[in-house]
Amino acid sequence: MQQTYAIIGLGRFGSSLLEALINANQEVLAIDKDPERVEDYMEVATHAVIADAQEEEALVELDLTSFDHVVVCIGHNQQASILTTILLKDLGVHNVIAKAENKLHARVLDKVGADQVVRPETEMAQRLAEQLISPNVLSFVDLGDATAFAEIKVANLKFSNQTIAELDIQGKFGLTVVSIKSQGDITISPEVDTTVQIGDIITVIGKHSDVQRLDEALDKTK
Repeated sequence: MQQTYAIIGLGRFGSSLLEALINANQEVLAIDKDPERVEDYMEVATHAVIADAQEEEALVELDLTSFDHVVVCIGHNQQASILTTILLKDLGVHNVIAKAENKLHARVLDKVGADQVVRPETEMAQRLAEQLISPNVLSFVDLGDATAFAEIKVANLKFSNQTIAELDIQGKFGLTVVSIKSQGDITISPEVDTTVQIGDIITVIGKHSDVQRLDEALDKTK
């Protein structure tokens, strides 16, 4: 399921999120006021523009209300992060996800209307704990609205040597397979007759609960 994303701020978090979404075959607009950063991701993002997100006119021109998700990834400038979030919500952006530097910053972002506030360092620790508990899930990115995409390793024989159609991941788990990595080669939007092998990494998108169900099914069939 392809959705549209706008990422404001191309620091470490924003650029990593951008690449992950692009690898999952999503449509991404990259925004930063630093021309060099925009230039670096001009060939990576679907579109990349130079703009100051603290200027309302710039946000209006970018038509951000038409995007499914807008992610504010502005770094240590908390004032800019907060002002940008306020402007986006005032303009009527449906889903604003804002990155927070600390607990207080997170509280302010929540108060000014962010639909979701993320703290990458805290969530990275939680994600690591989840990966240690569920080793099949190599990565898990929360996209908001209880939706995520996850990389899952095929680590058992009962799930290998079958096509996507035979596994019926969409029908059984409600998840869309967006890519398969096999022996270093990545296939985006694989055909239903693509065969999944032991050791392959499949990227799926769907509800958190459905990702968990697939992970549990993988464990049960080992």
